[in-house]
Amino acid sequence: MNIGEAASESGLSAKMIRYYERIDLIPSSQRTQAGYRVYRENDIQVLRFIHHARDLGFSVEQVRSVLALWRYRTRPDVEVEAVARSYLEALNTRIATLQVMREALSYLAEHCDDSERPPGPILDDPAPPNTYLKGEHHDLQ
Repeated sequence: MNIGEAASESGLSAKMIRYYERIDLIPSSQRTQAGYRVYRENDIQVLRFIHHARDLGFSVEQVRSVLALWRYRTRPDVEVEAVARSYLEALNTRIATLQVMREALSYLAEHCDDSERPPGPILDDPAPPNTYLKGEHHDLQ
């Protein structure tokens, strides 16, 4: 399929696909004799994974790391498990924080017309900003 179809199937824009190719997050696509990019189903699966991972807040380098775990089958299982567990820990932290925020916003929505609204911030920050899924707090490389 061409880049437009790959974009449609993966949820990414053609511009993002070209960017991910340019930064070597994905391998260069095969080309037709006329120079048009050609994508296979496996390429689409990788693009979908990238799209979902980026939506979840993974950095490009973190996505690169996870893709490397998947691509390089000779990597020791212990190393794969350690990196996977680190990502899981980061995701669990993010999920817990999102649940706290959901509860706070739910409370606010239910009490917006009464005097029970707290005078201060709607929630206590359970973690410093921008710490979720960041390499500086989780060695994910």
